[in-house]
Amino acid sequence: METHTVATVDYVIAALYVLATAGFGAWFVRRSNTMEGFTLAGKLIPGWAIGMSLLATYLSSISFLANPGKSYASDWRPFVFSLTLPVAILVAVRWFIPLYRNRVKTTAYEYLEQRFGVWARVYMGAAYILLQVGRFAVVLYLTALAIASLLAINIATLILVLGGLTIIYTLVGGFAAVIWTDVVQSVVLLLGGLLCLFLLISHMPGGWEQLSATAERDHKFALGSTDIDFAIQGFWVVFIFGIVENLKNFSVDQNYIQRFLSAPSEAEAKKSLWLGGLLYIPVSALFFMIGTALFVYYLNVPTAGLPEISDQVFPFFIVNELPTGLVGIVIAGVLAAGMSTLDSSLNSSATVWTVDFYKRQINPDANDARQVTVVRTATAVIGIIATVASLLMIDAKSALDVWWKVSAVFGGGMLGLFLCAFIYRGMQPRQAMLATAVGVLFVAWATVSSTWFAGASWGFPLHAMMIGVCGTLVVVVTGFLLLGFSGRRNKTV
Repeated sequence: METHTVATVDYVIAALYVLATAGFGAWFVRRSNTMEGFTLAGKLIPGWAIGMSLLATYLSSISFLANPGKSYASDWRPFVFSLTLPVAILVAVRWFIPLYRNRVKTTAYEYLEQRFGVWARVYMGAAYILLQVGRFAVVLYLTALAIASLLAINIATLILVLGGLTIIYTLVGGFAAVIWTDVVQSVVLLLGGLLCLFLLISHMPGGWEQLSATAERDHKFALGSTDIDFAIQGFWVVFIFGIVENLKNFSVDQNYIQRFLSAPSEAEAKKSLWLGGLLYIPVSALFFMIGTALFVYYLNVPTAGLPEISDQVFPFFIVNELPTGLVGIVIAGVLAAGMSTLDSSLNSSATVWTVDFYKRQINPDANDARQVTVVRTATAVIGIIATVASLLMIDAKSALDVWWKVSAVFGGGMLGLFLCAFIYRGMQPRQAMLATAVGVLFVAWATVSSTWFAGASWGFPLHAMMIGVCGTLVVVVTGFLLLGFSGRRNKTV
């Protein structure tokens, strides 16, 4: 593929951004010397800042590059996921945020122990840490891969530098560093995206009129088939998946719960979710529009060396079409998207380890200073493990798919277990454990059959996006049946 040489000034801009972000995050060290300061930023963060941080958490380098790739190659059907946010936010604001603000101190999984005992807290905490280690590793790998395609830098070096700097500023600055660097990163990411869309439209021979006319003609704005068919990735499959996935985020994902708890009041927590969630809708639309604009642009401006892989078209445009200086800003946007995901995963998983495992299981008498030492150590250890895992993905690209399948199995019962705790007030611990086990086994079967035995008569018959949806439903329905059975049995005794 023919590419232009990136100017030195663009390297400098990208490097300065990374170093400035790390330095800015480390500046919050004074606010992270207590456990509440490190994990909840002292509950002093205003709602608008938490909202911007939630936006940054939703976005990642995957969204920055993959969403344009999806709309370039196909249409806007993944955007339906964003349209489900208002529904999930309504539920979270009405029930989930008040629940956590009133019932727990630091982590979401304290509530599960209150309802079903220690096993529920251990399961949820372990599944969450495993998921976040994988998320950190995958996002770090994909961010480095994207930057390596833009700049002539070794991918392993990029992984080590980005991973190391994120570990350092998250370890030093704590949750305040996560929030405030996310605020900056969300602005940089948005600026980079807007610049690219503006330049795409302005350089297009027919401008916006050509873009909209061509996109309409080729059905690039379509949101998928509205037929009731759950075996294809149509509108309703993405919509239902989005509802369940967003409810999962707002109910059992410590990334989000920690932000709800760090707000100075319940009202500020609710405001932050509305702000961050609703902002994500136009921001995600921006990146889907970039993909559509790329399709129309290269349809009308034939270019030598255009990549065949859709996810590589946006990086190709950045390097070959943007003027010197702007390339560095957009690269900083890619880095912003990645680092905002990395720091959140790192801080939240270290918090879960310290609160739900060390303090609860290993050393209940640990004082505040000891807990701060442990959470900083956990930040470093989890970050190093995830960075090594990211390095291993360089030569084992199939590991990406394998990881997501494995993590889906481990996390398959999380939302279902929470809903059982929240809905079924009379459910007993053993009933919850059995319902969760049935759900995890179902997800394992569905994942294996749809991945390695696709098309088999005994396999999962629906689209893969429905596995988590059905897994949650299996846990909730099994719990309902167990409750009904125990009720009938008690009446006959």
